[in-house]
Amino acid sequence: MKLLRTIALDPSDTFVFDVAAEPGEWAVSGAFRFWDRDGAKLEGKERAAFRGGFLGVQSWGWSTLVQIVPATAADYQSLVELLARQLVDRLGAPDIAAARAAAEEEVAFAQSLCTHPISSLIAVHRVAEDGEVRESFRRLQLREGQGHSKAFSFMEVVDDAEPDDGLNLAELGREPGVR
Repeated sequence: MKLLRTIALDPSDTFVFDVAAEPGEWAVSGAFRFWDRDGAKLEGKERAAFRGGFLGVQSWGWSTLVQIVPATAADYQSLVELLARQLVDRLGAPDIAAARAAAEEEVAFAQSLCTHPISSLIAVHRVAEDGEVRESFRRLQLREGQGHSKAFSFMEVVDDAEPDDGLNLAELGREPGVR
């Protein structure tokens, strides 16, 4: 079994997001955090989280990248339980049973993103279109001979059916028109 963990290749998430996830946390897409918001109207760090953040389940913070890691059935269950508790405590889910059902769906979706080899990095790009959130995911692959030491030692591998050619990870946290 494989799941997603947050990874920080540099300190940029602490500047890009209001709350940055801690490296090594279990992660899910986190798009549900914006269910009651118009993604097209978000600004600043909230917009950056909407457009390109994975949710670290423990800290409730955001990470630009996640890494596919091996996991056990016990890891899967503890992630579901942690997310369910967070949904009750932070989002006001009506009870733990309803929260657990929602958490199971979210964790199963995160697991569905783990079709690539262990240690692959995944990035997300979200847009709001016609009142709905559209997510696309990309795998980042190490350049031959490189380790996970620098953010710019990767080459992008496009895996989604409709890639967004305008995705620029360096620009995700910047305000429009600001360089």
